[in-house]
Amino acid sequence: AKENGHATAVLAMPDVKADDAVVAPADPRLQGISDAIRVVPHFPKQGIMFNDITTLLLRPGVFKDAVDMFVERYRGMGIAAVAGIEARGFIFGPAIALAIGAKFIPLRKPKKLPGEVISETYVLEYGTDCLEMHVGAIEPRERVLIVDDLVATGGTLCAAINLMERAGADVVECACLIGLPKFKPKLHCHRI
Repeated sequence: AKENGHATAVLAMPDVKADDAVVAPADPRLQGISDAIRVVPHFPKQGIMFNDITTLLLRPGVFKDAVDMFVERYRGMGIAAVAGIEARGFIFGPAIALAIGAKFIPLRKPKKLPGEVISETYVLEYGTDCLEMHVGAIEPRERVLIVDDLVATGGTLCAAINLMERAGADVVECACLIGLPKFKPKLHCHRI
């Protein structure tokens, strides 16, 4: 989806035709990526269908394909920084950053970073959460890519966008390996 200059690039959306949701629908690597992600029913609690990317990480060729597809999309876009959302954004973010020649900025949960931080609190279905990054990690108008493993409602991505923009960054796009189609209508940040 793209609106107001922000888009979310998603590689795999279970039960959605590739044409409807994927960055490169004709790319043969997508099937291998989708097949490598294990869906675990009722984890971590009843009614949740957990998308387990650890099974993808056990297959180096498929892991490389996923990273390569993002790199192919973002190389040459002048991205200065890749911001990865804790924790699984830390898996894909640094690999993408290295490949495109950008720095990596970890977006952490509260009280995980030493020194001065800038924070963004956001609302969850049952409470609130917060993302933090070091003050000075981003320069004004630097072009940033935000990376996470999965987008459901978009709340965490919205918080990451807000945090980056408050720090003066130009958010180019958000990249997620998995998108949950049943939540697609509920994306509540007008910018993703």
